[in-house]
Amino acid sequence: MAESTDKPGTGRHAKRIRSILVTQPKPANDVSPYFAIAEKYGIKVDFREFIQVEPVSYKDFRKEKVNIQEHTAIIFTSRNAVDHFFRICQEAKLEMPAEMKYFCISEQTANYLQKYIVLRKRKLFIGQRTAADLFDVIKKHKGEKFLYPCSDIRKDDIPEFMRANGFKFTEAVIYRTVASDLSDLSDVKYDCLAFFSPSGISSLFINFPDFVQEGTRIAAFGPTTAKAVRDAGLELDIEAPQPNAPSMTGAIEAYIRLHHGAEIAKEQARNNKQKA
Repeated sequence: MAESTDKPGTGRHAKRIRSILVTQPKPANDVSPYFAIAEKYGIKVDFREFIQVEPVSYKDFRKEKVNIQEHTAIIFTSRNAVDHFFRICQEAKLEMPAEMKYFCISEQTANYLQKYIVLRKRKLFIGQRTAADLFDVIKKHKGEKFLYPCSDIRKDDIPEFMRANGFKFTEAVIYRTVASDLSDLSDVKYDCLAFFSPSGISSLFINFPDFVQEGTRIAAFGPTTAKAVRDAGLELDIEAPQPNAPSMTGAIEAYIRLHHGAEIAKEQARNNKQKA
């Protein structure tokens, strides 16, 4: 289903956003753009993980018959992948050789990798943010034998690229992504739901099979999440990243200003007048 064509402040957009459910863990500290939005616009913001990660046991991993030590390079696309890869290594009593090369999808993932090993810069290769950013780097290392530790639910971009370009490549499922139990929520009654993966959309309907969107605004981060929203028959109201809003919080705030900016300004003026 396509995005709504209603004019700003009309139709389904007429109801002001006063509550948001972010389908991610609550930030560890109070320094978060979500809290800034909550304070600035008087919005209730809650956090709840819609998906959770379950480890693949070492016993099950062995059934895949993947020999980690046969590989000369490892591709990491998330902190979960890093954690569960080194969990498997620990259970297998394996130490990574000093000459092993690591290809990380982002600076954040690379920094997290140092939780487990001391890296020499010449052994670490980093993309900007997406797998596509990393492909140009990988192309320069045609002779490596790559291992891609991942979830049972993952994007196809890396495997397709590796096969299409003839790389020696092994995929290893080391953790699973499953729907969280959200039964304690009893119902989803928020003005806006913010999703960050197709798995989050799946979890919504696993937990609430009779969910009807009605006036609830749906926000999605990334093209695959946006596609999952539309494929589920939901109306996508807020999509990130955008040129003027690279983050989810930026996109949500842009939506609020577009549809309810005048209303909020009048309310703030009244409050300021009362305080004076």
